[in-house]
Amino acid sequence: MSGGRWEEEMKTASDRELTMVELFAGCGGMALGMEKAGFETVLLNEIDKRACQTLRKNRPGWNVVEGDVSGIDFTPYKGKVDVVAGGFPCQAFSYAGKKMGFEDTRGTLFFEFARAVKEILPKVLVGENVRGLLNHEDGRTLEAIKGVIAELGYTLVEPKVLKAIFYQVPQKRERLLLVAVRNDLAGKSEFQWPSPFNRIMTMRDALKKGELFPTNVPKSDGQVYPTRKKEILSMVPQGGYWRDLPEDVQKEYMLRSFYLGGGKTGMARWLSWGEPSLTLTCSPAQKQTERCHPNETRPLTVREYARVQTFPDDWEFCGSLSSRYKQIGNAVPVNLAHAVGRSLVRLLNGLE
Repeated sequence: MSGGRWEEEMKTASDRELTMVELFAGCGGMALGMEKAGFETVLLNEIDKRACQTLRKNRPGWNVVEGDVSGIDFTPYKGKVDVVAGGFPCQAFSYAGKKMGFEDTRGTLFFEFARAVKEILPKVLVGENVRGLLNHEDGRTLEAIKGVIAELGYTLVEPKVLKAIFYQVPQKRERLLLVAVRNDLAGKSEFQWPSPFNRIMTMRDALKKGELFPTNVPKSDGQVYPTRKKEILSMVPQGGYWRDLPEDVQKEYMLRSFYLGGGKTGMARWLSWGEPSLTLTCSPAQKQTERCHPNETRPLTVREYARVQTFPDDWEFCGSLSSRYKQIGNAVPVNLAHAVGRSLVRLLNGLE
């Protein structure tokens, strides 16, 4: 992490106004990061009603198209958009007797992402997914995706798993990024992955006043643990997990899981001030994925969740408590998207 070009890359500026279309936009983590990098998002599609409310509340000027992506005609944007981006869900394809071209992916959300690219013909496409896509269906899913990207007329940069902790995000989250340049532009400018920040951000950076945020985390609502669960978690030290409990309590809490293999390190887990958070999930109090506050026996609040994902404090989330947690847990960390966005700006500047 030492000797990187983070400070230099932070000064990246676009030579002109850049535009983006985003599919599966969620509550705006990628769009917000890309906005900070200099992109204007001309269309965002999302099927989740509450996430769309969040987008509209925070950015009334954004063109948020709510509903199933399969019903959208992208042809009005042909030749007018620099980047098409989206975190398409990783769905299984049916491989029987097929070479897995564009038409063979029909019925999957990746097909809709590819269709948007085909209809818009952006300079660059950006796909974002879970690390598991690398090995999904023994790697055949990713190979099919690579084949379709080539069929669409794009040159793929070798996919890379980006670890959020290297990009000013206080969370051990990993995302697979796919970046491809339209063939007629490929070779005119080289895409460079973002340089890492000079240190790893921790839960202290996330929740306390400091380099990442100008104030301590604001108060907000959040889930609570049932009484017995709170009693058990209160026995776990900061940074510890279920194995730090007395053996009889381990058995009570873990039930049959106590006798199974594997570390199960997310269970009864306390976060630590001096370390990043584990990857946030859609619910902060699920038994398999507890993320207990560093020194209070409770789950992280909605605002604390948002800070771990590097959303600014003025970004408001709509819907029920569980919906807000889900939106934040599914989001691309804003600072990670900002770093990738700066790399895209440098690529597009080079293409100009």
